[in-house]
Amino acid sequence: EVQLVESGGGLVQPGGSLRLSCAGSGFIFRTYDMKWVRQAPGKGLEWVSSISTGSAMTAYVDSVKGRFTVSRDDAKNTLYLQMNSLKPEDTAVYFCAASTYYNPYTTAYNYKGQGTQVIVSS
Repeated sequence: EVQLVESGGGLVQPGGSLRLSCAGSGFIFRTYDMKWVRQAPGKGLEWVSSISTGSAMTAYVDSVKGRFTVSRDDAKNTLYLQMNSLKPEDTAVYFCAASTYYNPYTTAYNYKGQGTQVIVSS
């Protein structure tokens, strides 16, 4: 059974940092391109960042460039999202997702986790 389990969300003040993790199992993690997507309250799914197999390529939505960093550790089957200088508009449920091909700028995926809540508020 394929599983993607996110962790690391929480409540943080504006300007703060969080590191999200996503542990994958039930599939060959290193062969999948990975992404983070998010869903803010009352809005649709938004693509945030992608990382290709072998970490060869990364991409970010303009609103998080320079603040978020995506990485992966294939030995641990884990995807990360380091989020710095957080803003209230980053408040959302963050999901990790796996895709059989590198497709940044889209929310398409083969597998997706259950999400972790991030709230940025003073």
